[in-house]
Amino acid sequence: MLTRPREIYLATAVSIGILLSLIAPLGPPLARADGTSQLAELVDAAAERLEVADPVAAFKWRAQLPIEDSGRVEQQLAKLGEDARSQHIDPDYVTRVFDDQIRATEAIEYSRFSDWKLNPASAPPEPPDLSASRSAIDSLNNRMLSQIWSHWSLLSAPSCAAQLDRAKRDIVRSRHLDSLYQRALTTATQSYCQALPPA
Repeated sequence: MLTRPREIYLATAVSIGILLSLIAPLGPPLARADGTSQLAELVDAAAERLEVADPVAAFKWRAQLPIEDSGRVEQQLAKLGEDARSQHIDPDYVTRVFDDQIRATEAIEYSRFSDWKLNPASAPPEPPDLSASRSAIDSLNNRMLSQIWSHWSLLSAPSCAAQLDRAKRDIVRSRHLDSLYQRALTTATQSYCQALPPA
């Protein structure tokens, strides 16, 4: 019995569909279906974490505390490194990323201190307790680490830089970040695309 043209067409279409489904996972897509970057959630979490710098700086200013807390930083980086190791992510990469994030956060705090030193009346009168801000930071650290794990292959792919640029543009626009926060976000994300490919 001869195969009709329609049956040939359907069989070919199915074969092509199967082939494409096998090929697609070989590389990360450049963007999601809605056009946003695959790294948007990671960069958004980084930006949100940067924004915690304002209430932290306000508390430290009122309490006359130093901006830098090396003990707290070492504790955070050690925990994040261990968490990364338990998830089979390069701990050196993770600690480097979060060290950038912390330095960018401190830069915002120093900028606020400079503003308030020139104009003390502009400092927030009743900043939230530091424990609330640190709880938010810990939660955002976990969220960022989860996103790193989810997009590990992309972070070591050639397309990472383009994805990161798109994500930063979108987050700057959606969060209305000023020039200070834009510079801080660039510093916080500068090591994202340096992940090593799996051995």
